[in-house]
Amino acid sequence: MAQRTVEITIEDRKLKVACPIGQESALLSSAAELSERLEKANSTKSIATPEQALLMTALNLTNELLKAQQQLKTEQEENKEKIALLQSTIEQALTPKQSKQA
Repeated sequence: MAQRTVEITIEDRKLKVACPIGQESALLSSAAELSERLEKANSTKSIATPEQALLMTALNLTNELLKAQQQLKTEQEENKEKIALLQSTIEQALTPKQSKQA
């Protein structure tokens, strides 16, 4: 996959990052989100060092990712159940009714 170098800024630090072509805007958005979260973490008086801010931000992002993955898994399972129910209902509707004869 072809890549290009993109310059991002996080915490007043410029970094050059290899990025797949076509994913530049996603990378820039991710860097902006990280910068915003780090600013919020640094404004918290309970966080004393930049390293703590990075770790807390990483921990919060990981927690959000795991929650989103679990929610997606739950939704996928619910959708599978709904599809199976719809499929069963369609099959029943298409099955010819046998008339009762004595």
